[in-house]
Amino acid sequence: MGRPNVGKSTLLNHLLGQKISITSDKPQTTRHRITGIDTRENHQTIFVDTPGIQNTEKKAINRYMNRAATSTLFDVDIIVFIVDRLVWSEEDQLVVKSLAHATCPIILAINKVDRIVEKNKLLPHIQELSRHLRWTNIVPISAKSGHNLEELRQIINKHLPERPHLYDADQITDRSERFMAAEMIREKIMRQLGQELPYKVAVEIESYTQEPEIVRIDALIWVESAGQKKIIIGQSGDRIKKIGIDARHDIEKMTEQKVMLKLWVKVKSSWSDDDRMLKSLGYDE
Repeated sequence: MGRPNVGKSTLLNHLLGQKISITSDKPQTTRHRITGIDTRENHQTIFVDTPGIQNTEKKAINRYMNRAATSTLFDVDIIVFIVDRLVWSEEDQLVVKSLAHATCPIILAINKVDRIVEKNKLLPHIQELSRHLRWTNIVPISAKSGHNLEELRQIINKHLPERPHLYDADQITDRSERFMAAEMIREKIMRQLGQELPYKVAVEIESYTQEPEIVRIDALIWVESAGQKKIIIGQSGDRIKKIGIDARHDIEKMTEQKVMLKLWVKVKSSWSDDDRMLKSLGYDE
């Protein structure tokens, strides 16, 4: 758990050694709870990547993301709370408030420590953070470079309850390839158009057909205005073509098959504040 943009999805992907959660440098990239399954010898760790907890709930989608994050507290055996270097904000405090009644071990992971210039400030910062909550462990890490991730993994393993494994050893997530394809398309839009359209886009897979030689995917990109549709399509369709090429590359890696991907852009005013529309797009956990 953590506020938006502290590196939760990057950490999950590196712990799994495989990308299952999309990333960008924009907050609120993760909108759903994403489950990653890591099986090593007699340990099976089921990681749950949550949306960043936000201090505003202006729209239905913001309320959904906060529910998806906070409801996870009741389903888990261990919590890893991630913060960004020497930063402590109101949103971090909001997450700590939501953790106040948690009864399971809570590990504090201080991320991006490789980007701290004044290293001598880290220890005083750790001491300051110790006042906010009684942490089971405090671990400085870098999700991107892999620094201290094995130590974090060992600490997590110590606190795992003893019970039968829930998933097959070769399973990496409980999400479908259809869901993952939609997320990969949205990631390319976030990365290419994050300045213009950071949060106004949703992706819906209309059809997903797996044939022996090829996977055929038709996807709708939903925006909230005609102007946003123009931005997605780009001059002479060059932007949507680039989004499709980049997304198809990732989907082919995931499916290990050739992919035929077709994209359309549709306008639905205020889709992000329409509960019925959100439910049809899969925002209904």
